[in-house]
Amino acid sequence: MKLLRVGDAGSERPALLDDDGVTVRDLSGVVGDVDGALLADAAALERIREAAAAGTLPVLDAGGLRVGPPLGRIGKIVCIGLNYHDHAAEVGASLPEEPILFFKAPDTVVGPHDTVLVPRGSEKTDWEVELAVVIGRTARYLGSAEEGLACVAGYATSHDVSERAFQIERGGTWDKGKNCETFNPLGPWLVTADEVADPQALGLRLWVNGELKQDGTTAQQIFGVGEVVRYVSQFMALHPGDVINTGTPAGVAMGQPEPKPYLRVGDVVELEVEGLGRQRQVLKGA
Repeated sequence: MKLLRVGDAGSERPALLDDDGVTVRDLSGVVGDVDGALLADAAALERIREAAAAGTLPVLDAGGLRVGPPLGRIGKIVCIGLNYHDHAAEVGASLPEEPILFFKAPDTVVGPHDTVLVPRGSEKTDWEVELAVVIGRTARYLGSAEEGLACVAGYATSHDVSERAFQIERGGTWDKGKNCETFNPLGPWLVTADEVADPQALGLRLWVNGELKQDGTTAQQIFGVGEVVRYVSQFMALHPGDVINTGTPAGVAMGQPEPKPYLRVGDVVELEVEGLGRQRQVLKGA
């Protein structure tokens, strides 16, 4: 299933994208929201499937309807740094022996077509298309990558916007450059795990002002999805509604020759992960 949330920010309603890829149907009469509680409730998910099969869900007029983040009440966002062979090479970094972890606050999340704000004083705002993993069952001290995959409820397109000077040049951890307002557009859909045959075979692409910048594949990941979930579970409990951003392929501004083409006010960024939907953001000043 392709689940989404539509409506004004803060008052989104749950919805379902039909198999035709166009028709949006209202789920608010079946479930309260698309969130961790829903993803952990097999009976509720089955009710959605049955209602979809019966063709009884009301059709929403999608014209002019805002698409919000596909997941409400996100618990935490765990991010994996330098998780693609080609990206590590382009920035001159050694391959990590273990996954690099950092966090984004849930309030960085916006809809897939919402405005992204260039922070005040920013000179190095960068783009990163990523595969987001959404957790559907509690994970603690998992023993294998297979157990990790079994805890995944679904996947989404994520934009891990980053301010490199804040991240690298201002001291401390990476979090300063990762948690600026609007720095994690998510969606448009949460695609349930049963629709993604192999999360290590997905294309990722990103354009800036129509120019292709990133064109990679999750096959380039150093640590695959199942292993990432297993690894993270050794250090913290993962709960339904938690999100893991699994890293970005080569093609970010930081990895390009001088003068590096960092994002500026007025730029338009478009991105997609194969089968998970496309995003578009116009950058404005904070």
